[in-house]
Amino acid sequence: MTHSAIKPKPASRLRQWLVSLAISFALTAAIVVVAFGDRFDDYLDAIARLNIRPQIPDLAPILAAGPVIQVHLVAALTALAIGIVLLAGVKGTNMHRTLGWGWVIAMAVTAISSLFIRELNGGAFSFIHLLTGWTIIVLPMAVFMARRHKVREHQKMMTGMFVGGLIIAGLFAFMPGRVLFSVFFSM
Repeated sequence: MTHSAIKPKPASRLRQWLVSLAISFALTAAIVVVAFGDRFDDYLDAIARLNIRPQIPDLAPILAAGPVIQVHLVAALTALAIGIVLLAGVKGTNMHRTLGWGWVIAMAVTAISSLFIRELNGGAFSFIHLLTGWTIIVLPMAVFMARRHKVREHQKMMTGMFVGGLIIAGLFAFMPGRVLFSVFFSM
C-alpha cells in the first residue's frame, strides 16, 4: 500500500491542522518578540493608546492602492478561498489536483507581488518578507512532493504555507498603516 492510498480520518486531519495552526501562531509570536525585542512592549502600548474603531468596510483604500497591492490582495484572497476548499475536501481527486494548481499559482503571485510591497519599511524588506522567502522556496518543494507521491510531506508543506503564508501573514495585513486596516477600521 502506497502513501497515496492512505486517507487520514477527518478527525485526524482536523487535529493535524489545529496542531499546525497552534505551532504556526507560536512561531509567529516568537518571531515578533525577537524582531521587536525591547520595543515589543512599546508597540503593544502604542496599539492600546490608539483609538481604533471598526467601520463599515470602505473599499476606497484598495481602489487608491497601487496595482501591485491590488494584484497581491486578489491573489491572496483567491488562494485563501481555494485553500479552504482544498483543506475541507477529499484529497487525491482530479478536483483536488486542478484546484491545487490554481492554489499554487495564486500563492506564487501572492508571494512574488509581496516582494514589491515595501512602503511601510522605508523601501526595505521587513521581517514579514521572511514568509515570502519561505513560500517561494517551499511551494515548488511541496509540488515536487506531490508529484513523487510523498503525501505526508506534501500535506505538511501545503498546510504550513496556508497557515503561515495566508493566515498569519494576513493577520499582519490588519496592522495600523496597512491598506486592509484602513478598509475595516478608522482611527
